[in-house]
Amino acid sequence: MTTPVSALAQAGEQAAQASGVFSLLWLIVAIPAVSAAVILLSGRAGKSWGHLLGCAAPIASFVLGAVMFFTMLGRGADDRAVQQQLFTFIPLPSYHVEAGLLLDQLSVCFVLLITGVGSIIHIYSLGYMAHDERRKRFFGYLNLFVAAMLLLVLANDFLFVFIGWEGVGVASYLLIGFWQHKHSAATAAKKAFVVNRVGDVGLSLAVMLMLATFGTSSFAGVFSHIGAAGTGIATALGFLLLLGACGKSAQFPLQSWLLDAMEGPTPVSALIHAATMVTAGVYLVTRSHAIFDQAPAAQSAVVAVGTITLLMGAVIGCAKDDLKKALAGSTMSQIGYMMLAAGLGPVGYAFAIFHLLTHGFFKADMFLGAGSVMHGMNDEINMRRFGALRKFMPLTFGTFVVGYLAIIGVPPFAGFFSKDKIIEAAFSYNIWIGLCALVGAGITAFYMSRMVYMTFLGHKRWAKDAHPHESPPVMTIPLIILAALSLVGGAGLAYLGGGIVSWLEPVVGEEHAEGPMSVLAMTLLTLLVVALGIVAAWYFVARRDVPEVAPTKVSPITTAARRDLYGDAFNEVVLMRPGQEVTRGLVTFDDRGVDGVVTGLAAFVGGVSGRVRRLQTGFVRSYALVMFGGAALVVVSMLLVRLS
Repeated sequence: MTTPVSALAQAGEQAAQASGVFSLLWLIVAIPAVSAAVILLSGRAGKSWGHLLGCAAPIASFVLGAVMFFTMLGRGADDRAVQQQLFTFIPLPSYHVEAGLLLDQLSVCFVLLITGVGSIIHIYSLGYMAHDERRKRFFGYLNLFVAAMLLLVLANDFLFVFIGWEGVGVASYLLIGFWQHKHSAATAAKKAFVVNRVGDVGLSLAVMLMLATFGTSSFAGVFSHIGAAGTGIATALGFLLLLGACGKSAQFPLQSWLLDAMEGPTPVSALIHAATMVTAGVYLVTRSHAIFDQAPAAQSAVVAVGTITLLMGAVIGCAKDDLKKALAGSTMSQIGYMMLAAGLGPVGYAFAIFHLLTHGFFKADMFLGAGSVMHGMNDEINMRRFGALRKFMPLTFGTFVVGYLAIIGVPPFAGFFSKDKIIEAAFSYNIWIGLCALVGAGITAFYMSRMVYMTFLGHKRWAKDAHPHESPPVMTIPLIILAALSLVGGAGLAYLGGGIVSWLEPVVGEEHAEGPMSVLAMTLLTLLVVALGIVAAWYFVARRDVPEVAPTKVSPITTAARRDLYGDAFNEVVLMRPGQEVTRGLVTFDDRGVDGVVTGLAAFVGGVSGRVRRLQTGFVRSYALVMFGGAALVVVSMLLVRLS
């Protein structure tokens, strides 16, 4: 069995042999990219067909990706990775960068998730955005996002990962602020863009350090030399990559943008904040496993960040009355589980990707379910003004409940197979980290049960003009598909074809670790904690009347959760205020230092020249006198020299 790094090297050797269907690998990225360009540049001519082309593009990429996946199944485990070189990007002796794509067991999982779930969300958007005047542009932005995300996960070089990374950032800015006529949406888009730029500094510096140290930023080149580079270089790269991952995946301390990003259209929340963009950080850490395996300190930092974020997101989700923001807190928490698993090394890499895939199913299901609720409730989003919707929106209710059961980990739903594995791995790493993961599962059960109780059960609390109704088939059929994946996807990924762990083993490696108790005991304990969370939600929410206005006299932890655990205040104190002071200092240095030197030198020259200019009188007698005086001075000087 080859190691993950040697498998990547073999893929490089096979690059020239990429033939047949694999020769079309570039089309997976090109199709949505060209579609986005056509839609956005077509003007009014594309208004009648732009949304249809927008849906067709990710579907075509999904079909192509699925064909390649099944072709890979016919190969041996160590012979599945294929690279495709496109062109030479930097042809310098010291820095030689080849633009290329890598399709292996890890990247194909993301290709199928991005294009598969992305296609479902595109179809859903046909109904959700049907009456929006700028629908064509919306689908163009969606295609642009999908293309950038596909480049990110298919690139075989960290420099090209960074290009896709920035493309995703631009597309997310456009989509979050799509309704820019709303001040809150425009502000949220700017906030997401700025916070992500902070994280992007980490990834850009990491790429620069790779080029300076190894002369290359390709996966094969970096991974083959990282062992000889020393722990210091590996640790520096690990922390820089983690900073980038924290920005894109909304992890502590760069998590504050995710909740505000719910101002975008709901399909955006499903695509970006459930299935794709926020998982980019998990992909980056997992793809960079060879670096983190050489940097124990960076690995420990990943575990710490994931643990803190999974608890923060869960606590925030408990206090939100906005349905989408509660789901956003849940997303933050679940990505925290994935980051925690990725920080465990070979014990957890595969489990991180496993939960990432199942999360894409059930969280997209619930976000689109939230959009269906808004569609039937005049865009109302406050759960305190819902209640009893299960009678009027039975399909939305049924599919949402499937996603709910999947995320809290009830067997046989998807989350049971993926999240429980992360909890088991966390206990094998450290009992306190394991306890945090277990407590997070209980809190998840509480706030998700609260969400279901307040939205679909109990008594109706609607406004007088609300007339709840089921969404059209173009919106409910995608919900049914995602609910089905949330039901069977976990078991399928766990067992079919040897399971996801066996599938990813040639890329990320695999290790087994023993926890403090048996798997059965761990499963029963986790289910008990989940049950306690459900009962707590029933006791504090379901059996009581829900006031239409949130109580103001609440506990300090509730107040803190409503304010996102002071994430914005933290960023203001730690990042914004110091940043402002640094900026003011630089401005002062520029004004008084750089500009002072330039303007001071100019003033000196001007002053001297002004005084010298007075010697130019224009009178011949004055010039003759000066010449006579100069000649006399020369003569006197020569006589003095001679006499001495």
